[in-house]
Amino acid sequence: MTGLGGGPDRLTARGVRMAYDGAEVVRGVDLALRDGEILAIVGPNASGKSTLLRGLARLMRPTVGAVLLDGADIRRRPTRDVARVLGLLPQQPVAPDGITVAELVDRGRHPHRGWLRGSGDDRRAVAAALDATGTADLADRLVDGLSGGQRQRVWIAMAVAQEPEVLLLDEPISFLDVAHQIDVLELLCDLNRRRGTSIAMVLHDLNLASRYAQRLAVMAEGRVVAAGRPAEVLTESVLREAFGLDARLMRCPVGGTPIVVPVRRFRGPAAP
Repeated sequence: MTGLGGGPDRLTARGVRMAYDGAEVVRGVDLALRDGEILAIVGPNASGKSTLLRGLARLMRPTVGAVLLDGADIRRRPTRDVARVLGLLPQQPVAPDGITVAELVDRGRHPHRGWLRGSGDDRRAVAAALDATGTADLADRLVDGLSGGQRQRVWIAMAVAQEPEVLLLDEPISFLDVAHQIDVLELLCDLNRRRGTSIAMVLHDLNLASRYAQRLAVMAEGRVVAAGRPAEVLTESVLREAFGLDARLMRCPVGGTPIVVPVRRFRGPAAP
């Protein structure tokens, strides 16, 4: 398969099934993150979004199927090689006690280091990541003393400092007010434009996903029920199937993408 712009798939799930303690959470997913695109994975709670992202990041092994990174089984590639290409921001990352912001962001450079630590490239990458995420003034602060929104931006800075070609993010704008949500999404778009970073992220806000992602994958009950451009995927029937939501669609006056206007929970057709 090839991407919308003709590029190859970077990260692919083929027939992936995943389970916790024998309970299947992801049920036969086929999905590709294409070269140079932003893909948003959306769906209701407990639909398998975060579990699928963990499988794509090689944190969980599929019970059936495979995840391919640049066409090769990701589990057969050396860990360090994968880390140079693929970065991950999990949903609830935990920082070591007593670590400063600068030290945490610097850890993003680990996959690129040889015997020598703290090269000029590392220092430049860390400084650029702090600046891009608006966290440079926090560099000497302890991470555990930050607010939830500040911590989230610092973790994103660490992922940016890694300079991955493929970046996976699980709810990257949680804990952020609306202004900082936009800052983070604009930052990710800038990474995508300037570096060609391929990005897959789990989002809950359908309207922000529609505005900032080139493609959406809608999950429900462990399956991808629709995938494609926002205008193709965000339909009243898909919203009813995936979210149990009666909604109307409008066109965004800024970007022309669909805007979801919830009406009520879908209760099914009235009895005759």
